[in-house]
Amino acid sequence: MDNEEIKQKLLQIENTDLEFTVTMTGKESTRVNGLYKPETHEILLHNKNFKSDMQLIYTAIHEYTHHLLTEEFLAETGGKLPMKGSRVHNQAFWAKFHTLLQKAEELGIYKIDIEESPELKELTEKIRKEYMEVNGKLMQEFGKLLAEAHKLCEKANIRYEDYLDRVLCLPRNTAKDITKLGAVEVDPALGFDNMKKVAMLKKPEDRAAATQSILGGKSPDTVTELMKKARSGDPREKLEKEKNRLTKTIEALQQRLQYVEESLEQL
Repeated sequence: MDNEEIKQKLLQIENTDLEFTVTMTGKESTRVNGLYKPETHEILLHNKNFKSDMQLIYTAIHEYTHHLLTEEFLAETGGKLPMKGSRVHNQAFWAKFHTLLQKAEELGIYKIDIEESPELKELTEKIRKEYMEVNGKLMQEFGKLLAEAHKLCEKANIRYEDYLDRVLCLPRNTAKDITKLGAVEVDPALGFDNMKKVAMLKKPEDRAAATQSILGGKSPDTVTELMKKARSGDPREKLEKEKNRLTKTIEALQQRLQYVEESLEQL
């Protein structure tokens, strides 16, 4: 492929109104496979790094994602570029990138075909069945045990937080995530981290849809971004979040006020 062929393939995946260029540098780099220059809208690909066209296209789509998000940012800010040093590989980036990869696969422009490697296919099944799914089931059982421990702590007049902190030495947020898995129906085939994401959804139908998306091949980042968009339209959830934020602020201010008052009394 030459530079123009790569550019046309990218435009097939998703069009852009912002002109850009693609340049294969003819170089090898140990630091990066490619980069995008937002000021000049250039995609540079260190093509000596790649052993196949699929590897090259993968990186080209990665850099093109930066271009498309830059185009969106320019439209939103009236032509201002993102600040230098700002985080570019955020969740929104990965969600967009994986969506473009899926489009590229549907168009036959890109593919990740583990069928070509029987050893990799066999290993993948082993990882999924013997590790991800087994670990998911263990975490579900763990969550139920933590919920039972919570009840027993209350019965014995023991602070559950102290039990977590100094008996189990288990971070509270971790315990909260694991306990949630024991309280809702989540498919352990997702693996622990994906189970945590899905368990955050309140409605069973939303959990089922997210589970189907992940098991169907959508990346966790893509599903998380879709979940965020779905939740952003719920006015009740927005108000609940604001209430929680204000409550925490008020509690912090009250603690500070108490400290200042006590300090004044001692002067």
